[in-house]
Amino acid sequence: MSNILKAFINILNNNQVSITNVTQDNNRANNMCEGLETYIKDSFADTTNETNEQIKLEKIARIYSYQGNKNNPPDLILRDSDAIEVKKLESKNSAIALNSSYPKAKLYANSPMITNACRSCEEWTIKDMLYAVGYVNQSDLKSLWLVYGDCFCADKETYERIKNTISSGITTIPDVEFTDTKELGKVKKVDPLGITDLRIRGMWHIDNPNKTFNYIYTYDDTKDFQLICLMKKEKYDSLPSEDKEAIENLENDKVEVKDIRIKNPNNPVQLIDAKLLIFKV
Repeated sequence: MSNILKAFINILNNNQVSITNVTQDNNRANNMCEGLETYIKDSFADTTNETNEQIKLEKIARIYSYQGNKNNPPDLILRDSDAIEVKKLESKNSAIALNSSYPKAKLYANSPMITNACRSCEEWTIKDMLYAVGYVNQSDLKSLWLVYGDCFCADKETYERIKNTISSGITTIPDVEFTDTKELGKVKKVDPLGITDLRIRGMWHIDNPNKTFNYIYTYDDTKDFQLICLMKKEKYDSLPSEDKEAIENLENDKVEVKDIRIKNPNNPVQLIDAKLLIFKV
């Protein structure tokens, strides 16, 4: 079973920061995003340098129970472990576009936003949500945040209250026909001929971790690459002892392991014990 600590060490050891340009279509942004997803997938599976495709596929099948698509979160699920959502940025400070999916502290199996394949990939009800936020300049990965949703996303009720209030309000519009949808709303037969429909979608954004966590980490413009991992201390403590020992015994002056306190996403005047891992080259 893989985890964030194994991925941290794999990235450190491989020191590979070039994102492969996947050329499945003509959309460069999509291609680079797929390249980042492949980088993340290989980092957790330790398959970055595996050249035998069959061996690589078999290892990935052991490590992951699910791989998603562009329209349904998450992008990956580690078997018996975390869900991973990959987000590519072309600016170090730009906000993260979540589109119709609101920020998630956790991923729930009963969420209407996930596919049946995701829901049935293994026996589960709730998973920790790990955001992999990469800043890519040209084809080079300049920074990567691996940060858990419960470090910066509020509980789901906060977002669902807004979403449900908007959806309920839309249905009060008189003399139009509505249909069931996973989006905020869908209006049928808007015009007298009944030939026009209206889809009402949410477009969620959340601040870049460089901005959200500027009180614990400052982006270093002098470095070619920086990896920042952030998790609650209780999450760190729950990880395998051998992986924690491997992190804490690293003899590398480019690595920092810190005990810190971060703002509670549900009540910012409260502070939460957390762990911060940094690698800069």
